[in-house]
Amino acid sequence: MKDYTKGSILKALITLSLPIIFANIFSTVYQLTDTFWVGRLGEEAVAAVSLAFPITFFLSALTIGLASAGSILVAQYKGKKDQKSIDFTSAQTVSLMFFTSLIVGILGYFLADGFVGLMNPEPAVHVEAVKYMQITFLGFVFFTQFFVYQSVMRGVGEVKFPLYIIIFTVFLNFFLDPLFILGWGPIPAFGVSGAAVATISTESLASIIGILILFSGNKGIHVKLKNLKPNFNELKKMAKLGFPTSIEMSTRSFSMVIMTFLVTVFGTTAIASYGMGGRILSFVIIPALGIAFGTGTLVGQNIGADKFDRAIKTTYTSMKVGTISLTILGILTFIFAEPLVAAFVPGETEVIAQGAKFLKILSIGYPFIGFHMALIGTFRGSGNTKLAMNIVIIFAIIMVGTAYILSRFTPLGAEGIYWSYPIANIIGTLIALAFFGSSKWREKRIIS
Repeated sequence: MKDYTKGSILKALITLSLPIIFANIFSTVYQLTDTFWVGRLGEEAVAAVSLAFPITFFLSALTIGLASAGSILVAQYKGKKDQKSIDFTSAQTVSLMFFTSLIVGILGYFLADGFVGLMNPEPAVHVEAVKYMQITFLGFVFFTQFFVYQSVMRGVGEVKFPLYIIIFTVFLNFFLDPLFILGWGPIPAFGVSGAAVATISTESLASIIGILILFSGNKGIHVKLKNLKPNFNELKKMAKLGFPTSIEMSTRSFSMVIMTFLVTVFGTTAIASYGMGGRILSFVIIPALGIAFGTGTLVGQNIGADKFDRAIKTTYTSMKVGTISLTILGILTFIFAEPLVAAFVPGETEVIAQGAKFLKILSIGYPFIGFHMALIGTFRGSGNTKLAMNIVIIFAIIMVGTAYILSRFTPLGAEGIYWSYPIANIIGTLIALAFFGSSKWREKRIIS
């Protein structure tokens, strides 16, 4: 395994971030492939998936945020060169996530109808959204276990092999989607639900491969059966570290649920347009997410190695790279907004026009996303997960509040919801920078 506590910081950041970025790109291809094929079923089908996605992501965040604790601890133990603690923490993360995701999956399945009902969509959209969500939660354990595998491997700096697994399963999903959505031969057409069936099938395969690798001990981590037995001191430490990240991720996703709720009053076309813009946004900000994860790993390992000055330098490098990358993507998104939306909903003139407007407004805030995500990565890697949580909560309040005021009390209507994104990104970046400038976050220590 490479030692990221010495050598070029920029090279280390690129080496870690690029595979994570590509892994996230291919993971998002799951969603885009679903949207592409579901778009062939019409506006109502797209609206159903658009409603289901933020709700499933919200419940997912309650669980997968805990895995970040494993990643942070593993990164710092890696910097400390404590292999025994790396293996033990990884095993405890597997156990914690299994039982937590099992509970959340069961709750998600039975609460799906109620969640969708809160959005008050048209009856046909309601039915399809519920079926899509329920099938998704049937395979929830497999989804979270692969996330565990990615998280702990990222902690030790192994980011390439998870990418290879994702590439394989995404290509498999590309062929399974039309098979289950549209049907072929003896396989009936499941419609919108077919997208969930295809995704669960491939995610289950990825999860099995990842867990087998952890038990093999060939990639820097060796999970042993004896270490799977819950250790309540370790779980307490992980919960204390991971729970704020769960709240952070849940806040992000819950704010998206509220934003979707605000959009629903403007009709099915607005829902579909917002959903398309949101899906493309999730693809565009992947570089920022990858850089944030890479930053978290580097900062964690360097703090574990007692190289705090190097951790600070990593943050500055990350902010520069993130800002430049997202600025370029913002320009490209603004220029090609209409063709991007049209590729997924061909022939839907109103959806294309509204979706393109949404993307152009979103692109204004992209540079700020790259900047503040680098800071979030630093706070997480150093163990300041509560600070990262607080910043995201403030960001969500600003975004939702602005969206509500502009959409309900100005002539902007649905467009007011669009403008809330760049406004919140600019203010959120200034707040994160203010916290970074203080010295309090630097005092945090999570390993002895």
